[in-house]
Amino acid sequence: MPLTLYNTLTRRKEPFEPIDPTRVGLYVCGPTVYDRAHIGNARAVVAFDVLYRVLRHEYGADHVRYVRNITDVEDKIIAAARENGEPIDALTRRTIAVFHQDMAALGNLPPDIEPRATEYIPQMIAMIERLITSGHAYVAGGNEAAGHVLFRVASYPKYGALSRRSRADMVAGARVEVAPYKEDPGDFVLWKPSSQDVPGWDSPWGRGRPGWHIECSAMSETELGETFDIHGGGLDLIFPHHENEIAQSICAHGGHQFARYWLHNGMLTVSGVKMAKSEDNFITVGEVLDKAPREIVRLALLMTHYRDPLDWTQERLLEAETLHGRLYRALVVGGFDLEAESPTAAKAIEPVAEALSDDLNTHAALNCLRALTERIYKTTDADQQRALKGALKRGGSLLGILQRENLQNWLNPILDPTIEWRIQERAQARRERRFAEADRIRAELAAEGIILEDKPDGTTTWRRGG
Repeated sequence: MPLTLYNTLTRRKEPFEPIDPTRVGLYVCGPTVYDRAHIGNARAVVAFDVLYRVLRHEYGADHVRYVRNITDVEDKIIAAARENGEPIDALTRRTIAVFHQDMAALGNLPPDIEPRATEYIPQMIAMIERLITSGHAYVAGGNEAAGHVLFRVASYPKYGALSRRSRADMVAGARVEVAPYKEDPGDFVLWKPSSQDVPGWDSPWGRGRPGWHIECSAMSETELGETFDIHGGGLDLIFPHHENEIAQSICAHGGHQFARYWLHNGMLTVSGVKMAKSEDNFITVGEVLDKAPREIVRLALLMTHYRDPLDWTQERLLEAETLHGRLYRALVVGGFDLEAESPTAAKAIEPVAEALSDDLNTHAALNCLRALTERIYKTTDADQQRALKGALKRGGSLLGILQRENLQNWLNPILDPTIEWRIQERAQARRERRFAEADRIRAELAAEGIILEDKPDGTTTWRRGG
């Protein structure tokens, strides 16, 4: 089945046809590094990591160029550094290091290129100069406006094609600054002045720093060219960020197309409530990894289609843990050896690859892995069983799971922390007299070969059944 992707720009699924199959270009908006990544940020990284894996599987690892930027100059960073009382570069270095650590822990492959905004200032200035020369941008006049350069939205008639918002909705949705020096309320900043106590660079318009939107346009142009295949990001970036990227890039490129396919992952809520610090439900990746092993967290993110809303609950983690144990147990049925390169394995993996070719349907792909485990248990032929286990591991690699090499040691390192966690959940349920819930947890663990023994002193121990 050919790869099809849902294109936000056209609002339909389309066969993916790269500009050059030997150089497939993927650009994804990365983090603004002022704080630790939360689990919603991780969802976007995991979703596009799966896309990257599928593209590598389809076109070859050497023929895919994955660019994910880092925004390391932005007003949120300046504000966080002031609040923390630390230098900006110290904040960004620390936050970038933690981001890399968290994303690697979730099994994400590193991008081929990870441009940092502060390293592309000359390219941003050059792009802004082109926009001014072509009449798509202007230097604001007056003392109050000194050092500001703005994009002239009225100069691009197709503005709003991605978000499909009305003119009034776009102005309101952008939360634009009301400024007398703007020709139009919707005009957005390309360059703004910097005082001596914040980051700034020399430019034709004085010392200043770039607006957020121009950063991605300059970095993607530098690393992938004026027109490239896929641009991705969260649903919340469609407007204004991606809308503004399209407008300024097309205008800076003489009308040439920018990205051909636009992909956006759905938003994440926590028990039905939008995640926010004000709601006291802001969950960092590190906090989640303290409670559950990394592959289980990744599985929990993959169980829902990337475009659908995802509600993060404890029940979701428990469901992911159950599936995780089932998949790994199938890999050790009949011994620890497997055969990943046989014709049987290649054929057995086809349903997984086909599910992912249908707009990255990870939910369907996981069902295919479940079906493979059933075949592994049912077959009595040792060679076929090894081939099916090889297919299961290869199918897992497309999703970034089942990556442990030492299968002999898979049980304790992977499941022990989560078993202890579930035992604690059961103990809490018993204390609250939710006995049906406690019995459910005991039964689930028993189905996985984990036998619980309640002691007279109120503690619970566990052992593996035969």
